[in-house]
Amino acid sequence: MFRALRDAFRIPDLRKKLLFTMAILAIYRFGANISVPGVRLEGIEKVFEGGIFGMLDLFSGGALSNFAVFSLGIMPYITATIILQLLQIIFPKLEKIAKEGETGRRKINQIARYITIGLAIMQSTAMFFYFKGQGFIVGEIWPMLFVVVITLTTGTAVIMWIGELITQKGIGNGMSLIIFANIISRFPGYIINSVNQWWPNEIYIIAIVLLIAIAVIIFIIVIQQGERKIPIQYAKQIRGRRVYGGRGTYIPIKVNQAGVIPVIFASSLLAFPATIAQFIQVPWVQKLASIIGPPAARGEIKPWYLTLYALLILGFTYFYAAIAFNPEDMADNFRKYGGFIPGIRPGKSTVNYLKNILNRVNLPGAIFLAIVALLPTALWAFFNAPFQFGGTSILIAVGVALEFMKQLEAQLIMRNYEGFLK
Repeated sequence: MFRALRDAFRIPDLRKKLLFTMAILAIYRFGANISVPGVRLEGIEKVFEGGIFGMLDLFSGGALSNFAVFSLGIMPYITATIILQLLQIIFPKLEKIAKEGETGRRKINQIARYITIGLAIMQSTAMFFYFKGQGFIVGEIWPMLFVVVITLTTGTAVIMWIGELITQKGIGNGMSLIIFANIISRFPGYIINSVNQWWPNEIYIIAIVLLIAIAVIIFIIVIQQGERKIPIQYAKQIRGRRVYGGRGTYIPIKVNQAGVIPVIFASSLLAFPATIAQFIQVPWVQKLASIIGPPAARGEIKPWYLTLYALLILGFTYFYAAIAFNPEDMADNFRKYGGFIPGIRPGKSTVNYLKNILNRVNLPGAIFLAIVALLPTALWAFFNAPFQFGGTSILIAVGVALEFMKQLEAQLIMRNYEGFLK
C-alpha cells in the first residue's frame, strides 16, 4: 500500500490529482470551523451530546456544534438524491430522463441541486428558530434570520461545488470523500476521550474495544467485497463474414448492494419525529419522539427504537436492491443481445431465477447492515464508551476508503504500476 502511494506521487498528473483532492478537503475542513456571525457558542456543545443533533453533528464533522458556515454539511444533498430516486419510481418521466445517458444525468443532477437549495433554506430556518429560542443566537430576529439562512444555504451550495470539483479534477467521489473527512475528523477526539476514561484502571476495556473495532473493520471489508457471480453465456451470431458472441461472462451481485443507503433511510425516518419535537411542542409528537426517537443520552437503551431501526434497515435493503437491480430489465437485456444463464430458460424462468438469487444474497447483506448499525448502542451499554465511532460511521468510512483505493488502483494500472488490491 505504501509503495503504491509512493508510486502514485511519482506520476506528475496523478500527484496533481491527489494534492488537489487533499487541498479541497483541507479548505472544506477550514470552513467547518468558521462560525456564523452572531452566534454564542458557550454551552452549545451540550445540545449535541446525544440524540438527533449528536448524529447530525457526527456527519458534519463537528461543524454543526460550531454553528459553522458548513453546518448543514452534505445531508441536504443526500436527502435530495434520495427524494429523486424515490420520485423516479413514482414518475416514469423522471426515470426516462435518468436513462438518457450523460444528458439525462446532468438534468437529474441539476434538479437535485435545486432540491438541495430548497432543503437547505428550510433546515437553516428551522435551526435559526430553535437555537434562537435556546439563547445561542443574539441580535434582532429578522436581520439575524437573513444572515443565518443566507450563510448556511451558501455553505451548502459551496459544498456541492467543491464535491463536484473533486469528482471532476481529483480522485474519488467528492461527496463521499467529504463525508469521509467529516467522520475521520471526529475519531481522534473520541479515541482520546475513551482512553482518558479507562486509563489506567480499566485498560483491559481499551484492548477489548480495540479488538472489536478491528474485527468490525475486517467484517465490513469482507462483506463489502463479497459478491455472487451469475454466469452468462452469449450465443454466436454471424453478421456478414464476422462472428459475434459465443463468449462467457458473469453478472456480479454484491452482498451489500444497497451500501449504507438503508441505514440512512431508517435513521432519517426514525429521527423525523424527534426533529419535529425539537421545534413543535405538541404532546403526542413529544410522546412519539420519546418512544421511537434516537437515544437522547449516551448509554440509553430504547427497545422500540432498536427494534424498529433493525426492521426498517432490513426492509429498506430489499427495497433499494429492487430499485438498483431489476431482474425483468436484466432478463430483457439478455434476450436482446442473445445472452442466457446456462441451465435456465430465457424469459420468465430467468426473471424468477434472478429474483431468488437477489433475495438470498440480500438477506446476509441486510443482517450485516443491521448488526453494524446497532453496534454503537452495544458499546455504550456494555462499556459506557464515550464515543460514537463504529456502526454506520465505520461502514461509511471503510466503504469510501475502498472505493478510493479502487479508483487509485485503476489509475496506477493504466500506468503499469501495481495497485493496492491484489
